[in-house]
Amino acid sequence: MVIFDEDKQNKRIEELRKQEEESLTQAMSSKYGLPYLDLLVTPINIDALRIVSELEAREAQIAVFNEVNKVASIGVLSPQNPKTLEALETIKQKGYSPDLFMVSHASLNKVWDRYKDLSYSFETKSGALDISNEQITEFLAKVQTIPDVKTLINEVLVMKKSYRISRIMEIILAGALSTKASDIHLEPEKEYVRLRYRLDGMLTDILDFDLDTYKLLLSRIKLISNLKLNLGGAQDGRFSIKIKDSEIEIRTSLLPGAYAESIVLRVLNPDSISVGLNELGINEKLLEVIMHEITRPNGMILITGPTGSGKTTTLYAFMRKIHTPEVKIITIENPIEYHLPGIVQTQTDEKKEYGFAEGLRSALRQDPDVIMVGEIRDSETADIAINSALTGHLVFSTLHTNNAAGTFPRLIDLDVNSKILSSAINLAMAQRLVRKLCTNCKKQVELAGADLETIQKITNEITDKDYLKGLDLRTVWQSVGCSECNMLGYKGRIGVHEAIIMNEEIENAIRENPSERGIKTAAKNQKLLTLVQDGVVKVLAGMTTLDELKRVVDIEKE
Repeated sequence: MVIFDEDKQNKRIEELRKQEEESLTQAMSSKYGLPYLDLLVTPINIDALRIVSELEAREAQIAVFNEVNKVASIGVLSPQNPKTLEALETIKQKGYSPDLFMVSHASLNKVWDRYKDLSYSFETKSGALDISNEQITEFLAKVQTIPDVKTLINEVLVMKKSYRISRIMEIILAGALSTKASDIHLEPEKEYVRLRYRLDGMLTDILDFDLDTYKLLLSRIKLISNLKLNLGGAQDGRFSIKIKDSEIEIRTSLLPGAYAESIVLRVLNPDSISVGLNELGINEKLLEVIMHEITRPNGMILITGPTGSGKTTTLYAFMRKIHTPEVKIITIENPIEYHLPGIVQTQTDEKKEYGFAEGLRSALRQDPDVIMVGEIRDSETADIAINSALTGHLVFSTLHTNNAAGTFPRLIDLDVNSKILSSAINLAMAQRLVRKLCTNCKKQVELAGADLETIQKITNEITDKDYLKGLDLRTVWQSVGCSECNMLGYKGRIGVHEAIIMNEEIENAIRENPSERGIKTAAKNQKLLTLVQDGVVKVLAGMTTLDELKRVVDIEKE
């Protein structure tokens, strides 16, 4: 007996209706000559809502979702609606230049729904539920070190003022931006809550504070992240803050715990990914190879490494380097972490059955020159990406393997025909991130014992001795700690890289012995540094420490 699930059927109908509406909106965008935008996956600048009241926005069928340098980004349902035109004229009179986008009813409703946060903050004159971008900017000038963060939070904790929760939130955010933290961790224990920042890939304790304050802070974060206040399960949300001309997206992740929900805030600062190709720490010889490969008209460049190894930053650096008005670049990402001007970026959405494979198919119909695929995870995506590289497109992507040599057997495991790999792939590159020594306090020391033997063994295997020119092979540098680096001894991160260029030897190895060992052997004549060798060169040059290198690569396997 078949049981009809009415709720499930209604949900499916609703999903199809929404998809149809988005498709219609896309079609109308071409008619009106306006770009289409899905505001359901776009960060909303809460401060921008103040340009137009909720009542005016609803009557005019518009949504002001961002503002930078007096340019107001506005979603419209119909640009010819008289009330829309009237509202746009009013916005111009206020001194703003409208930048219009075609959006659906669902997108408008999402933005209009955020007015409740804004109105709530207006009602609370004390500011207890409002996060002020101006206040964060002010705190940025006061918060330069981890002790500064701790001091300011402790000062606010003793206050009985209603706005103290917002002030704590602003200090936490300002501290994260000032110290260049990638993540903020709030972890409740039985009697207290631990605040930690992830600095240069490592978690660092900031301070502990009371659970009562945390409960209020939790509600505040839920509110601004558009999450359900009464739900104790896992939730994901986002909110944005604006510092000067930069919009910084904060992604919120909540996870139920033994004592309360734990919070992780991912800080997506555009400044942190605006790294030039010359700033990635790539050695001069490899950089020449990369510059040649990224300017070729077709083929594939793959970057491998674990999560958090800087693959996306490197890909973005590639795209910024080659981007010109004559080159059309399309990306398929999950999620879009940073917006790049002049580049068409799309985000996968499994709910809409829009994955990497579907996105790649759609991108190919958009007449691209360069395609960036966020990650190759399955056979279908691998097959389409490889064929794209073979049919006149330059393809950038990432793959989860431990090293550059592992790229080829991994693709074969994904059912890619080994015979066409040599024609499709130009370069396979692996990378890791190590913390950079603080230049203000690092100390030079003599090598001895096992460390000396290890360094000698690895440097002896470097065939091109130009890499070692000017380096003292018997001394390294150690971390110390000072006020400049928050007493950590490190400040910033740098990449450790290796690469394999496709040539006849690699092609033969793929055909005859497509194992990591066989490909590594075939690649030796290229005289490019391995991950470990590149890391050791950076250790000897005083960029990082041997302990840091050991943390990210197994130097004993070299």
